[in-house]
Amino acid sequence: METEKDNENTEWMLADEIELVYKTRIKPADRPKIRNASDACRLFRLHWRGDKIDLVEQCKILVLNNAQYVLGIMDISSGSAIGTVVDTKLIFAAALKANASRVVVCHNHPSGNIKPSFNDEVITQKIKSAGLLLDIVLVDHIILTSKGYFSFADEGML
Repeated sequence: METEKDNENTEWMLADEIELVYKTRIKPADRPKIRNASDACRLFRLHWRGDKIDLVEQCKILVLNNAQYVLGIMDISSGSAIGTVVDTKLIFAAALKANASRVVVCHNHPSGNIKPSFNDEVITQKIKSAGLLLDIVLVDHIILTSKGYFSFADEGML
């Protein structure tokens, strides 16, 4: 017969299993290569709902291998007309899950203003620093609008 004392001694041993899975349907030869911000923007625009780009701020990432071929794209967050929360842990959980070596971050500005805010600059440096610890390079942080884009890499801000 199991006693209360037995339960107390075994409860600390309970833990959920964590499974890391990355499933690909695209052959390596068919993956797009990101050579520059323009390539990344084209791919992000294909995966952005057109009715959202001028409505709510969202953040997405591309995870890349070392040769900058796309391993996947992921939605990180969706917020309001004036902001969204960019969770660094979620960015790198996705990158690690896909065994990525590089990441491109993108968020939109519904206002149409491509100029980065102070918070945009802060989160970019935070992501870059976290990536250095994990050997995952932040290739670019792109601000997307319906009319254009801003690239931190192109502007020498990485």
